[in-house]
Order: sequence, then C-alpha cells, then structure tokens
Amino acid sequence: MIQSIDRAIRVLFALQGARRMTLSELASRLELPPSTVHGIVRTLVAQGMVVQEHGFGRYQLGPAVLRLGNVYLDTLELRSKAIPWAEDLARRTGCSVRTGVLLLDDVVIIHHEPRPDGSRQMPEVGIVIPAHASALGKAILAFDDDAASRMLAASTLRSMTGETITSPIDLKEQLADIGTTGLAREQEEAVLGECAIAAPVFDVSSAPIGAIGLVVPSANWPVDPATSDAVRDAARAISRELGAMSWPPG
Repeated sequence: MIQSIDRAIRVLFALQGARRMTLSELASRLELPPSTVHGIVRTLVAQGMVVQEHGFGRYQLGPAVLRLGNVYLDTLELRSKAIPWAEDLARRTGCSVRTGVLLLDDVVIIHHEPRPDGSRQMPEVGIVIPAHASALGKAILAFDDDAASRMLAASTLRSMTGETITSPIDLKEQLADIGTTGLAREQEEAVLGECAIAAPVFDVSSAPIGAIGLVVPSANWPVDPATSDAVRDAARAISRELGAMSWPPG
C-alpha cells in the first residue's frame, strides 16, 4: 500500500457528503499530524479534488470529484442496463426508483428515476445510505456472504431513526428471509416518512452486483403484491441482460 495515496483517499472519505472540516478536525479524524494533513490537502486543492471555503478555514470536496464520479457511472454496465427498466418500473408503480451498489458498509445510488408525477424532486445520484438501513443494501447483503459477515460482526449497527435495525441478530434474521423471497423491505429505517422495497441484481458470475427498488411514502405502505412482483420482474430482467442464468441464483 502506498501510504500517501491511502491518506489522500482517507481525506476524501472524511469530507464525503456535505461535510466541511478544518485542518485540525481532519487531523483529529484521521489521527495524523496537522502538518501531514496540510500537505495532503494542499495537493488535493491544487487538483480540484478539495476546495476551501472563502473566508473560512474549512475544506470540502471539489468539482473534480464530481467529474470522476460521472466517469465511473459511465463505465457501469449495471447502470446502463437498469435505466430503461427503472423508467418502466416508475411508470408502472408511480414511485421513484433507485439503483444502488454496495461500497463497504454503505449503498451508493448510481441511478435515480424520479416519480412520474411531474413534481419537483431532488436528484439522488451519489447519495450514500447505510446498507443495513436500506432495502437496497439488505437485498445485496442477503446474497453477499463476505459483506454480510463483516457487518454482522459488529456489536451494534448505526441508528438513523428510531426504526433502524441496530441489532446484528435481527439483521441476520431479515437477511435469511430476503434470501428466500428475493425481496428486501425498509420501513422508515433511513428516513422518517419513507419506506422502500428492493430486489438484488446478479451478473454472469451469479454474484450480487447491485439492487433496484422503489421509494414509497409511509402513507402508501405496505405495497400490494403486484408492486412487489414488478420489483422482482425488473431485477430479474436486468440480471438476465447481465448474463445471470437464474434469479435469484440457487
């Protein structure tokens, strides 16, 4: 491992989302000397990966990160295959549709299909949700033994709302059920007022490479069987296009 690259990546992860941090806060978070962090941040600023707020000593992610993110999205076969099915799923259900992939212990949204009602909606590509609090994340974890084992080894899981599953034992029981049905559910576990249902997507190796699902207002929860079937159909169709022989794999 190249230490300087590792530290630069850790700085970028520390600044993910809307976080703005001073050099001293970054040094404390990364447990590194302030002089070391200062050198790394100066290099990242020069490349546009990090910017400094005008008039303040705080730093945040820069526009070059977005450019790299768009390049990454353009290379994802899952995203390109999922887009037409996400559009169809949104049209059939009236709900917004998310497609996500697992990144360590989180799910990153790689495509967001808005509700087809014409209302103003915030774009969600790039948002990060803890996998254990996300229907998308649980759909993937149920078929990814390594990722699930890593998460279930924790003594407790991070709470997002009062409904978040924080017990690894409870999560393990849910994952076993998802492994049987192929459908994962989330009821106000990440955001109050928001529920979700999702299904995993597989590739030719029969490995789960992501998931697709609906975002459902709590007032419309639970969904009817036809909606559940529509989510399954979309996940099965995308998996088939990616070379999976069966859904879910035996």
